[in-house]
Amino acid sequence: MHELALTESILRIVETEAERQGFSSVRAVWLELGALSHADPDAIRFCFDTVTRGSLAEGARLTIERPPGQGWCMICSVTVPLARRFDPCPHCGGHQVQVTDGDDMRLTELEVA
Repeated sequence: MHELALTESILRIVETEAERQGFSSVRAVWLELGALSHADPDAIRFCFDTVTRGSLAEGARLTIERPPGQGWCMICSVTVPLARRFDPCPHCGGHQVQVTDGDDMRLTELEVA
């Protein structure tokens, strides 16, 4: 399950920021997890509780936002919504659609003490 490795990376980012900014505990973490990413939000939540035990983020609330997928249709030259990778363009039906958004994971905000 790669969600465990992803969640460990989130904790490393939080710990690095704690050193850099001088905070000692984290109350809440906001994460953007794109709808086209290959990570399961429920697995991330489960792993977050496990990975943060005994750390400065233990007990922190995790909020996951799911930005929608978007792509660029090379035939129509327009940005189109994508529910899944490899979906056809909703305008022309072509499959020459390049994902442009909604496939990444980003830590966007921390509430710290």
